[in-house]
Amino acid sequence: MLELFQFDFMVRALGAGLMVAFLAPVIGMFLVVRRYSLMADTLAHVALAGIAMGIILQVYTIAAAVALSVGAAVLIEILRVRWKIFGESLLAIFLSGSLAIAAVLLSVTKGFQIGLFGLLFGSIATVSQTDVYVILGFGTLVLGTIFLLYKEFLFVSLDQEFAQVSGRKARILNIVLMALTAMAVALSIRIVGVLLVGALTVIPVIAAMQLGRSFLQTMGLAVLFSLLSVISGIFLSYSYDLATGGTIVVVALAIFILSLLVKGKR
Repeated sequence: MLELFQFDFMVRALGAGLMVAFLAPVIGMFLVVRRYSLMADTLAHVALAGIAMGIILQVYTIAAAVALSVGAAVLIEILRVRWKIFGESLLAIFLSGSLAIAAVLLSVTKGFQIGLFGLLFGSIATVSQTDVYVILGFGTLVLGTIFLLYKEFLFVSLDQEFAQVSGRKARILNIVLMALTAMAVALSIRIVGVLLVGALTVIPVIAAMQLGRSFLQTMGLAVLFSLLSVISGIFLSYSYDLATGGTIVVVALAIFILSLLVKGKR
């Protein structure tokens, strides 16, 4: 198994995968508490449209995906608060709309013939050194911001109305949190793909909730489960020539089932 580290692409894959394994459940904790679990799936489809736009404009695709995802996340939050549109309805509109736009753009750029499977289900073997630097850089920014504003984000997520009444800048905090979510989702696409990024964001969190006794403890367990899923998924996909993104999510599902069994025994 150690022969994996002889290949540069596997070293890059592990580096990027470990950062995503930290990012996804940390962001997922706040989304699940807010009952916004579909936000990750929605922003993943927006990021796909951003990748298609990047191909057309001949710019770095991850940068285009991050930019469009952040813009969509901020717009969703503004529409939800200012125009009083239900969050579920907004997510449905943005998810289906961005998927349609991505389909049109990818068909124009012949994207359906160029790595569409990798976009949808992840293509960790194609992660470049530049991708690793970008993922590590943006990932550090996201984690650092959450560390600095952890209490504020937690307070707003648990009780937004009380947070607003108590004088905290709830709207600004919500927009910042959604922007961080968009970054994390866009960065994760290379690892698990558009269709599976939501699963890596939510499943480890739900599994950790079966065992955790506090928010912080649950977040720690979620990160642990996510790391196990990503590392095991990469090794298994390499050993048995499987789709990496799908293998990662299958491992996460197995951990979730085990967490239910452990909770049942308790």
